[in-house]
Amino acid sequence: MRRRQKLRESLPILGRVFGRLSPYVRRERPLLAGSFAALFAGTVLQLLEPWPLKFVFDRIIATDAPTGDSPSWIDSVDSMTLLTLAAVAMVVITALRALADYFNRVGLALAGNRVLTQVRNDLYCHVQSLSLAFHSRARSGDLVVRLIGDVTQIRECVVTALLPMLANILILVGMVAIMFVLEWRLALVALAVIPLFGLTTIRLSSRIHQVARKQRERQGALASAAAESMGAMKVIQTLSLEDSFSRHFSSESKRDLKESVKGSRLSARLERTVDVLVALGSALVLWYGARLVLMGRLTPGDLLVFLTYLKRAFRPARDFAKYAGRISKAAAAGERVVDLLGREPEVRDLPTAVPAPSLQGAIRFEDVQFRYEEQKPVFDHLDLEVPAGKFVALVGPSGIGKSTLISLLLRLYDPQAGRVLIDGHDIRDFTLNSLRSQVSVVLQDNLLFAANLWENIGHGASDASHQEIEAAARLANADEFIEALPDGYDTVLGERGVTLSHGQRQRIAIARAAVRRSPILVLDEPSTGLDRESENAVMEALQRLATDRTTILVTHDLAQAERAEEIFLLGGGRVIERGDHHELMNIRGRYESLYQLRGTAQHHPPRGSEDHAFTS
Repeated sequence: MRRRQKLRESLPILGRVFGRLSPYVRRERPLLAGSFAALFAGTVLQLLEPWPLKFVFDRIIATDAPTGDSPSWIDSVDSMTLLTLAAVAMVVITALRALADYFNRVGLALAGNRVLTQVRNDLYCHVQSLSLAFHSRARSGDLVVRLIGDVTQIRECVVTALLPMLANILILVGMVAIMFVLEWRLALVALAVIPLFGLTTIRLSSRIHQVARKQRERQGALASAAAESMGAMKVIQTLSLEDSFSRHFSSESKRDLKESVKGSRLSARLERTVDVLVALGSALVLWYGARLVLMGRLTPGDLLVFLTYLKRAFRPARDFAKYAGRISKAAAAGERVVDLLGREPEVRDLPTAVPAPSLQGAIRFEDVQFRYEEQKPVFDHLDLEVPAGKFVALVGPSGIGKSTLISLLLRLYDPQAGRVLIDGHDIRDFTLNSLRSQVSVVLQDNLLFAANLWENIGHGASDASHQEIEAAARLANADEFIEALPDGYDTVLGERGVTLSHGQRQRIAIARAAVRRSPILVLDEPSTGLDRESENAVMEALQRLATDRTTILVTHDLAQAERAEEIFLLGGGRVIERGDHHELMNIRGRYESLYQLRGTAQHHPPRGSEDHAFTS
């Protein structure tokens, strides 16, 4: 990143941001048209505000002053009537301007909020569509800041900075034009400080933009640190790591504070510099304008209009200084939002993809090659076939690719070479939703939501009735403990299902898979960490769930793999042994060595002994 980013680059950046968001803006054209009409009306009314005072000064207070080019009917009106008309005109003009400003502000704010709310919704959907390769690199806290904080930053800039500045710029143009009509020499004097203002604003605002960028990055790091600790609170408390994580969070927080203070200091410096320049401009106009009045070239009312316009004409300059920090922050936030919206999902529907028909579940991995970025290949010309309706197990050491194989089946990743087929069709020929809807998954640590049990189980199939959910819970051996809860199926779970035991969460996940009624079932270490009683209940439920489905069991537990009709032992990026339990034992290869080492009664051996058996 360049060390100096000019403020004048912030507005083009915002221009690109709004250009990217223009399809959303076009939907609000009627509301925006009405708001801008009110904006122009308010501008005209604000230009008229000092004129009643001009007539009072010229016709009532300074009666011996030159009259200038006032309308002839003014001379025929007596002083008291003119004073009354001027007072009424001030109230009417101000009231109408206030009404126009109200409709302008409310309309533009409503349009801005609608646009950015839809942007946030689409951004959330887009993030969900990005592949696991992206999410494995991204920090969840930073994504939350982009989704919530950065979009909010843009919205606040639009509502509280850009739109008021647009109104002020229109007023500035009108006032400068009228000042030149009244007295062009005095107008030139009034605008003499503009170059000084421009140089000061560009110099200081470039530093404000740089600080704003760093602050958004710091806030992303701060959110990531908080999200990481909140998601691992049980581990932190178990290992007494509270002080360590608190120090890390405090360090990130202090960095954010440092950038925030630096930005506030620069913004305050810019605002005060503009105040001094405004005072300098006003003093020059007062000095030269009073001389013109004394020479009879300008009326006192004209000078009053000049001074009033000058004070208001410099308001955009003062506001620009005040809003420079907001604009810079919005530019930095907008870059991050547009960058995220511009990310193309690495795994997405092909243009020719069609909805998958009702699948039978015959799975084949054909000459598959896959690696994670620059790492060594996970699979090297792997071939594996699972007939429809068959129950198979995948075994192998940690990191050998068992779960990756499931990710390829679900198209969470695409292989670099080779194909994954279901019923003879390349799964890339199907739309993602239609493919994944026909695969049920029970993971080692399933995510439950802070919702009631009807909803948690029903997430497997949005159209499931209460009767179907209860039947799925009975199949999963979950019905009994659910009915024992205080509110039964209406019981609201804690976040991530922390109010249930691990075994209960697994059975809820099995019920969710059951209600889905999909032809393919994937079980990824479903009984890890369970006690013997919970494991028996879970495995009994899984056995019923696997009936008449193509089932793939990923496990380290060979006692569970023994139940499979066929076992695939993975190693070196390929299937190195395959067959049922008895066939593999008779081969007397690696599977038999591992099985003997573990012992038929040892369900949960140390992981190191298992890895040694595979690598020996």
